[in-house]
Amino acid sequence: MPLLSINDLCVSIDETEILHHINLDIEPNQIHVLMGPNGACKSTLGNAIMGSPAYTITQGSMLLNGQELRNLPPDSRAKLGLFLSFQNPVEVPGISLSNFIRSAFEQRTGEHIRLWTFRKQLKALLGILDMDESYLDRDLNVGFSGGEKKKAEILQLLALNPSLAILDETDSGLDVDAVRTVSSGLAKYMETGSHSALIITHSTRILESLHVDKVHILAGGRLVHEGDASLIDEINATGFERFTA
Repeated sequence: MPLLSINDLCVSIDETEILHHINLDIEPNQIHVLMGPNGACKSTLGNAIMGSPAYTITQGSMLLNGQELRNLPPDSRAKLGLFLSFQNPVEVPGISLSNFIRSAFEQRTGEHIRLWTFRKQLKALLGILDMDESYLDRDLNVGFSGGEKKKAEILQLLALNPSLAILDETDSGLDVDAVRTVSSGLAKYMETGSHSALIITHSTRILESLHVDKVHILAGGRLVHEGDASLIDEINATGFERFTA
């Protein structure tokens, strides 16, 4: 059974349909990549899966481990094992990175965890992402650089340990070293348990050290083509023209 199964999904905003009849299955232990030209509504698909109230699902179904997601709020979807990283993570003054992740962990699992124990676990994860321990006590994303915000997102991913991670242009605006670090964090996530990932990206640098199972091309709000990892090289060489003509 697929971990995520999307069937004939149509999504609208302000009564205008922007995603048309999307069909997509992601099996456990797979990395899928969603690519396409600007304006293809790639981020819309990620947000619709996560349950953003900005979008209305007018048709179709989304099943996570066989459970319908359509009528569930985002927090319920997160508790079931969904995770979405944002293109532009927001700043949240007044709550530290450590406390934010701990609260999210307890909400997701229903378990209470002692602060000292949780910080010890976070410290081990910081090393994977080349982050100093001082980040744990800083307000969430406040004053963080773009790269630091993306690393903080991957830290949350590793700590929360969801079933399916949707990464929305996590590599956007990062230098080569930061992309490599984020990619290493994602590889670590894929090593632990039956995890899968849907990576939404314009760039392919984040994919270089990852085993990609399937690539999907979204254009004009429709999935127009899919293939294996070799499709990435074709897109790098010739772009999306043949898929959008």
